[in-house]
Amino acid sequence: MAESLLPAPPDSHRLLDRLLDTPQLARVIPRLQPELLHRVIERCGLEDCSELVALTTPAQLTRILDLDLWRSAQAGTDEQFDAARFGVWIEVLLESGAKAAAQKLADMDVNLVVAGLAQHARVFDYAQIAPYTTSDGEEFMEIPHLEDERMSVVGGYMLLPRHPETPASWTAIVEVLMSLEAVDPDRFHDVMGQCRRLSNDGFEDDGLDDLLGNGDQAAFEMASDRAQRREQQGYVTPAQARAFLQMARERRATSDAEPRANPIARAYFRAVAEPSSEAQATTDPPPASDDTAAAVAAVVDVLAAEGIVPPAPRALLAGSQEEPHLGRIQSYMQSLLEHDSAAYAARTEELAYLANTLVAGCSLQARPFTAQQASDAAVAICNLGLAHSESAAAIPDLIGVFEAGWRVLHHDVCMHAASELIDVLSAFRCPDEHIQEDLDMLRIQLTKAWRAGAPWHARGAFEVLASLDMPAWAALLGLVDECPVIHAVIAASRDARTRAVSASAFEFIAEKNQIVLIREFLRSLPDRLR
Repeated sequence: MAESLLPAPPDSHRLLDRLLDTPQLARVIPRLQPELLHRVIERCGLEDCSELVALTTPAQLTRILDLDLWRSAQAGTDEQFDAARFGVWIEVLLESGAKAAAQKLADMDVNLVVAGLAQHARVFDYAQIAPYTTSDGEEFMEIPHLEDERMSVVGGYMLLPRHPETPASWTAIVEVLMSLEAVDPDRFHDVMGQCRRLSNDGFEDDGLDDLLGNGDQAAFEMASDRAQRREQQGYVTPAQARAFLQMARERRATSDAEPRANPIARAYFRAVAEPSSEAQATTDPPPASDDTAAAVAAVVDVLAAEGIVPPAPRALLAGSQEEPHLGRIQSYMQSLLEHDSAAYAARTEELAYLANTLVAGCSLQARPFTAQQASDAAVAICNLGLAHSESAAAIPDLIGVFEAGWRVLHHDVCMHAASELIDVLSAFRCPDEHIQEDLDMLRIQLTKAWRAGAPWHARGAFEVLASLDMPAWAALLGLVDECPVIHAVIAASRDARTRAVSASAFEFIAEKNQIVLIREFLRSLPDRLR
């Protein structure tokens, strides 16, 4: 089924109004999955969701912040803490009152609070840097540049914004810290003491140490805490995901009776199977009354209707019509459902892992995967793996099936398409000198990336192909990619009745006959580019 990378924007105000009108909202919100609440925040905007945020539990808020405060520069790369977003969160928390915001701050992970505040404020002991008069009568300050009208003194500590341009969140940060001192003095002094240590960061300039600075160490500890929490929740880190996908490209099937298990996937499932006592204690709320349960179900229905709740993977939809190209995986899962419920549950978890891996470590047309796209891609790649396996029974899990399909996508689609394009460009001559120069540059960059096993790194130079043949350019962008897809123009090229094709329409590659169609298209490239 063709899909679009550009979904229509939803009506966020309508969704938020429906949620805020929910009876017993204060009992409903603590029972919703943090991932659902985060999707609502993404849809409606953090600033408009302050009433919902105020009702979250500490465990929910921690998981929401783990999702919301981290950004990656591009799909599949490591995520970095977003200090500016942390400031926005402080402003939003303050909308429910300084005391409530301070309590939320006290309940947060201390490493997160310290790392977030330290990127906004420098903290000093006021007594140590307060102005004094020398014996000569001269007014003196230990740190002269602290003479700043933006300075604030809170609980014996002096706070100064780190940046010349004071962010809008600075006033909110000062106000919340003042309230935190009253609400939880021990947590306040713990946080401020660590922030003060970060403000005095630095080593002797002797070049003899390889230690992390205090600021870097705090950021490392915060990221490590988050990684441990998310691993227990079933998430995959970008580094783990990239390593798994690269290993899948390179691993070869063995002739052993028992195929080798992927060590990265094996470690992931082992960690998930052994949740920490802390994670177990903070995950599940107590049982709900019938009225509350009905209200929760109503909210979940609203979220499902608005597309917030992701649908199940197509291979898992019982009683659904078979999708074109997905017959093998659907038959395989249906057989497990009927004859081995434990194996069916295990395969379901593996599909979720594979979808998470694509979201964390891969891109789709230079964009991040959506949850639905990652789920559909995982199912399609597994179907492709089954199509290239002698027997589904020969592979004990869908991890091995996915690896087989992922290898086919990489070698038989991405690498092959890049190789064919290089050959075409080597023999191609354009009368326009400027276009020919761009084509030569594309060939050089693509050859270098192809030899490195990552031809999609040269995608930025593909634009020149659009001046020769727009459909060919769109199709090649789909094929020469981390996760290759078959653009609608490839199928349309075989049907003379097709008059128009959406620029964003594509299918995930799940069957051998799609690869045959791709090969036919690649053979037509010389004529198309002429």
